Amino acid sequence: MAYFVTGASGFIGKRLVRKLLERRGAVVYFLVRDASREKLAPLYEYWGVSAKRAIPVLGDIAAQGLGMKAPQRKELHGKIRHFFHLAAIYDLKADAEDQVRVNVEGTRNVVKFANELKAGCFHHVSSIAAAGMFEGVFREDMFEEAENLENPYFSTKHMSEGIVRGDLKIPWRIYRPGSVVGDSRTGEMDKIDGPYYFFKLIQRLRQIVPPWMPTIGIEGGRINIVPVDFVVDAMDHIAHQPHLDGKCFHLVDPEPMRVGEVLSVFARAAHAPSMALRINAALLGFIPRGVKKSLMALTPIRRIRQAVMKDLGLPDDILDFVNYPTRFDCRESLAALKGSGIACPRLADYAWVLWDYWERHLDPDLFIDRTLKGQVGGKVVLITGGSSGIGLAAAHKVAAAGAIAIVCGRDQVKLDEARKEVEAAGHQLITFAVDLADMADCDRMVKWLVETHGGVDVLVNNAGRSIRRSIEGSYERFHDFERCMQLNYFGALRTTMGLLPSMIARRRGHVINISSIGVLTNAPRFSAYVASKSALDAWTRCAASEFSDVGLKFTTINMPLVRTPMIAPTNLYNNVPTLSPEEAGDLVVEAIVHKPDRIATRLGILGQVMHAVMPRVAQIVMNTSFRMFPDSEAARGAAKDGAKPPQLTADQVAFQQLMRGIHF
Repeated sequence: MAYFVTGASGFIGKRLVRKLLERRGAVVYFLVRDASREKLAPLYEYWGVSAKRAIPVLGDIAAQGLGMKAPQRKELHGKIRHFFHLAAIYDLKADAEDQVRVNVEGTRNVVKFANELKAGCFHHVSSIAAAGMFEGVFREDMFEEAENLENPYFSTKHMSEGIVRGDLKIPWRIYRPGSVVGDSRTGEMDKIDGPYYFFKLIQRLRQIVPPWMPTIGIEGGRINIVPVDFVVDAMDHIAHQPHLDGKCFHLVDPEPMRVGEVLSVFARAAHAPSMALRINAALLGFIPRGVKKSLMALTPIRRIRQAVMKDLGLPDDILDFVNYPTRFDCRESLAALKGSGIACPRLADYAWVLWDYWERHLDPDLFIDRTLKGQVGGKVVLITGGSSGIGLAAAHKVAAAGAIAIVCGRDQVKLDEARKEVEAAGHQLITFAVDLADMADCDRMVKWLVETHGGVDVLVNNAGRSIRRSIEGSYERFHDFERCMQLNYFGALRTTMGLLPSMIARRRGHVINISSIGVLTNAPRFSAYVASKSALDAWTRCAASEFSDVGLKFTTINMPLVRTPMIAPTNLYNNVPTLSPEEAGDLVVEAIVHKPDRIATRLGILGQVMHAVMPRVAQIVMNTSFRMFPDSEAARGAAKDGAKPPQLTADQVAFQQLMRGIHF
């Protein structure tokens, strides 16, 4: 038996062809565009046959006569028993003009071609979208009754059905599948569509909220979901049953779930929080259309909506389908499938399979290069204060990842040593001597960077000065506050603002500011240091708000205590737990790769929360550390060369282990 199939390389089409080829003696002719010849080898491997049984026919449904030559049409004349038309655009986000060209004009060309061939029966694969947004139950014998066809996808699917019904001179059968998802056995799917649009939202919810915590969801209309294997099996069976010509078949779930139920099923499959309480989205219908239109006309609301939809990968009009009003009667399909054993499985039984396949193969995050090399390879990365400590550790990593790594510092000798260290590891490092506390020197470096490298892609403001001294011991040392502010805030700010214009011009750039856990915990004895870092943190938040729409990213790292030359003068820190420079460098890498707004330890976040909700308790805890750990000899002006680290008491050991990483 000979078949002709359009759309044979599509998600449903290639599975239908494989199903047809399982029939004894079946030969399938399938239309393929000349530009798609590279698809043939994978298709033959998928079907498990050669070109003798699956015969390609070069053509294009958008062309008159399908772009086929007369000898080809003559060869097929009177030979085709079943003609399956699946080629179409199944995408709500597709351009309206393309949908008309393929779904409407393409169907018109295919119908004309099938008439010329005098095919035995024409099988048109439509969609439940042909009903538009019909209010109520849409039966299989209904067509003209379709309502609200303003959406291009709905209208073109309806119009293509009209062409089949009106222009065909041979027997026909129409199939209207519901929202087709992946295979119920393997989960295999080729694109994000239908309910898959909400998977990213469910995944984000799982990342934020523990699975045992009930959440609030939405309730809406019924969404009819069917797995592709059911659709293919049903079409193959119905197509070969006698006395069914001129009928339409709804290949749908007889008991569809509401939107809220569907989301809850997938939430359980994803081990995400269950949407226990659902708010009926129909309540939005009570808001007058004019009011909703006026609200969406407000620029802030419109931009927030657009940003959220883009971040979650949702089409602009997806929310219009939350209250989908149509239910589909499928008595003709059930009667035709009776006794075949073919039935639509329950979504709850295979939802986990769909989720697993999506998370392993379709999740958009999988296609983002999350390696450091992928983020900085060939790009210019400047790390201030890079001659030692955190800066040098980070420089090793970005240089090894193929970045044009540049470090700056005051001491040329230390910079030379750093460069030799990186070169000894087989990588390149560029150094620049500059005093970032000198604004004119900052400008000199920025000018060199712009002229030599066109600016930078990633700026890591790491250079800093820390002073551990109580306020009581600083009455006569106001210059300590000025020195910290000059380098930690003004130096970083001058460098950043000098490099921002080139970043804005290229609409890309990333600024990473190394801040301190002390900003979150309000560490005593570090008022000068914490104040300067707090100023930079505040400026960074403002900058992130201003430049969020031009491709610039800002990240603050509230770094815990790190064993660097900065803390060396405080002998007490020889006995407390600290991060190594390499571990701190890993936090810088995390910032470069993932570009979060903030990176902080759990203890730092806890400190910030305590100061917000229980400020008195937080003050008592930090005051305890202040009284428990005295000023260093250097802070008291009594430093001694070769002084041994003080021996900690049992209380001090217990406290510093509990407050790991916090400055004392």
